[in-house]
Amino acid sequence: MEDAPRYYESCMAPASLLPLATRPVVPVPMRVNRSTTLRVMLALLAGLAGAVCLPVRAAEPVAVQFTLDRPIDAVAAPFVMAQAGGLFSAEGLNVTTGIAASTHEAIARVASGATDLALVDINALIRHRDKEKPDAPHARAVFVLFNQAGYSIIARKSRGIQALADLSGKSLGVVEGDPAAKFWPAVAKQNGIKLSTIKQSTVSPAVREPMLSAGQVDAVTGSSFLSAINLKDRGVPADDLLLLKFADYGSEAYGYAIVVNPGFAAAKPEAVKAFIRAAIGGLQLAIKEPTLTVAQVVSQMDGGTRELELERLRAILRDNVLTPEVRRNGLGGIDAARFEKSIEQIAEDFKFSKRPTAADIFDGSFLPPLDGRLIN
Repeated sequence: MEDAPRYYESCMAPASLLPLATRPVVPVPMRVNRSTTLRVMLALLAGLAGAVCLPVRAAEPVAVQFTLDRPIDAVAAPFVMAQAGGLFSAEGLNVTTGIAASTHEAIARVASGATDLALVDINALIRHRDKEKPDAPHARAVFVLFNQAGYSIIARKSRGIQALADLSGKSLGVVEGDPAAKFWPAVAKQNGIKLSTIKQSTVSPAVREPMLSAGQVDAVTGSSFLSAINLKDRGVPADDLLLLKFADYGSEAYGYAIVVNPGFAAAKPEAVKAFIRAAIGGLQLAIKEPTLTVAQVVSQMDGGTRELELERLRAILRDNVLTPEVRRNGLGGIDAARFEKSIEQIAEDFKFSKRPTAADIFDGSFLPPLDGRLIN
């Protein structure tokens, strides 16, 4: 694929490219829905200004193993659409998607070479890197999908909480290992909150939302696009839920990012670039037609609902992806100064053996030019 000529024949995938079968390596495959809905969406988008143009390549497709760190939901929308819309295949890639049990497992797969690329929490990658041997080749992020992490505290207003400072004297359920819980000490310190004044207890992910819903705790740590939305599905009145986003209280954290195995990046750099281009195209589809995108996502879920995933996708696009920084600087990159500050905040709850720099974690050399990353 790397040696193939790069030219553009049309601005939408031909119908023959739409069905792209995948061969999953774990029990939950990224299935391709061949419904009329997707064809209608792609036909509509073909007429929109700024539609993604697809390169035509004659070379044998490059096999790419891609791993998600959680079961498919709206978080995976860009990749679902890149697959279903033929964007991966048009870039000369044959992408196989698998599901890991956690971000840590997904990172371990990338580090070992069991998968070529993965979508993981970039702050977990920072912590993982510190545990590796100094002379080992390190996986690095090559595209930041969530310019702003969704780390939050979700509280019940009826329990007397209207702001972060009101947590003093209240009960807070903290999920051990949860990314939001790891950033909580830094946010508390930055806002003058003493953790000793909060009745903090460790809870498992399975009971986090049920405990808050039942009133067993006053608030929980979690993600704005996961726990907060899932709670509404549990019958908690929307006007009783309070979302305290860490980003509103000084957190500099980035969120989900595409991470690449160093060996794969060195051997197939053009494939990495092609994957990112296709992911950006899938994200553009999700931005332009969220309702039809969610129909495609839900078709690949076990028990998902369109209403819940549409709310999740809209929240992700609004709060985590299309931030002012992204609108200024384009998709996928980082602000180095801000990133260094986020590493400092990680250090509030993590003792580095050697604190990394932004360049140790993120490699922007695989990103398309700016005009290929700007959002209209």
